[in-house]
Amino acid sequence: MAEKFADKLQKIEDGVVGTYKKIENGVTGAYQKVEDKFIDTFVAKEGETIEAAKERMLKNQETLDAKMKLDAEKRTQAHKEMIEKSIEASKNAGKR
Repeated sequence: MAEKFADKLQKIEDGVVGTYKKIENGVTGAYQKVEDKFIDTFVAKEGETIEAAKERMLKNQETLDAKMKLDAEKRTQAHKEMIEKSIEASKNAGKR
């Protein structure tokens, strides 16, 4: 009896998982089509493939991310230097 019950549960599980996978694949596929059409229409240059346009966008984003990180590090360093100067000025204020 327990074996029959386990078999029925397995069939239910297989059905649920299979249905989920079909939905997941359908949604992912539809999204991919929309993304490709957008890139083809608005991003790709004349004669450029969709994959080449995606790669170009990725490289541009990586370059921008690196620049933003460097800028943030420079601002952080400038703030630290400003704080250190302020602390030093405060220490020397009473020595005049």
